Amino acid sequence: MKGKVREEIIMTTLLVFREQLKNFYSKYELYLTPVFKFLLALVTLVMINSSIGYMSELKKTAVVLVLALMCSVMPMNFIVFVAAAVTLGHLYKFSMECALIALVVFLLLFILYFRFSSHDTVAVLLTPLCFILKIPYVMPIVMGLVGTPFSAVSVASGVIVYYMVGYMIGSASVLNTFEDDGALEKFRYIIDGLIGNKEMFVMIVAFAAALIVVYFIRRLSVDYAWTIAMVTGALLDVMILLFGDLMYNTNLSIIGLIVGSIVSVLLAKILEFFVFNVDYSRTEYVQFEDDEYYYYVKAVPKNAVSAPQKRVKTIRVPEKAVGQQKRDGSK
Repeated sequence: MKGKVREEIIMTTLLVFREQLKNFYSKYELYLTPVFKFLLALVTLVMINSSIGYMSELKKTAVVLVLALMCSVMPMNFIVFVAAAVTLGHLYKFSMECALIALVVFLLLFILYFRFSSHDTVAVLLTPLCFILKIPYVMPIVMGLVGTPFSAVSVASGVIVYYMVGYMIGSASVLNTFEDDGALEKFRYIIDGLIGNKEMFVMIVAFAAALIVVYFIRRLSVDYAWTIAMVTGALLDVMILLFGDLMYNTNLSIIGLIVGSIVSVLLAKILEFFVFNVDYSRTEYVQFEDDEYYYYVKAVPKNAVSAPQKRVKTIRVPEKAVGQQKRDGSK
């Protein structure tokens, strides 16, 4: 009994915190949105400079801050353009052939991105960042919960960018062995390496399949659909990646895959609390009809509490009491 009461108190506290957070954001949304875009752009640029960092001019603090400030007042898609431009600048300093190939890949990805998932800017930017942070498996689960099946294009774009840049930087020692007039050999070497990167294609297939499965399961009219979708998507992701490692020897870290998948589900549960927190114990089933149809409706109430409001109570002292206090004080 005490444990149940304690759980209710903790849940109520968390719900109050969520409502206070939502009220705070809605009140200061005009100021918080540019701040979030600035931080996202800043983290993205810092990650790019630390991972590539061949052009020293782009690594200067003033340049990074100016670009991040520009992104804070521009649409979200502008951050993608800035990130791509900075990446191309570093690659050009490293190798013109790498920059040209990256430019072509970026143009193709932009065409697919703006055609199918132009609203998933965060997915394009966060996918490479999650790879760097060793938690890439969270992206297909999260985007399956809050996005659409077309969000797979954005996630796949982030995967391609991460592996492409990583392969180019990892091949620096080999590319430096080519002669100055061996541009054609460099192009062939880079393109063959990208096309032959089995790990990248297995990751794209796994992420796309997991995202689509999560999307369709979380839309089902069953209890705990979001939780079932998370677990199913994570398991499917693990199975496809393990199968791909068995087939193509992608040198996948099994321990990293399992730990990353567990962490991804936990992060997705936190997202569920803020986006889709419902109380299945109070589910109601409603039936009604009109001239043409019978309707069977399942209604699941949201978990919500009102944030406590601070009230300031003014105590007025009667004038007679004030006068009496003055007379007592004078004596």
